[in-house]
Amino acid sequence: MALIITDDCTCCDVCLPECPNEAISAGDDMYVIDPNKCTECVGHFDEPQCRTVCPVDCIPNDPAHVESQDELMEKYTKLTASQ
Repeated sequence: MALIITDDCTCCDVCLPECPNEAISAGDDMYVIDPNKCTECVGHFDEPQCRTVCPVDCIPNDPAHVESQDELMEKYTKLTASQ
């Protein structure tokens, strides 16, 4: 399941450099997560790094993008294949 950033985001910038897939970017009023790049850090870390550093706990699972661990690993493999 990809993650999303809620409107509780304070744009503190701490999550941006933590994403190994560069799935986080600046939106109009807050940061946003590209569900096509978000693997919840599967393949990189044991837990989502953006969630670990977020001081306001505003990064829940995105119910619109439900994915299994296997699907997240497959996405990770595709994203890192060209590196």
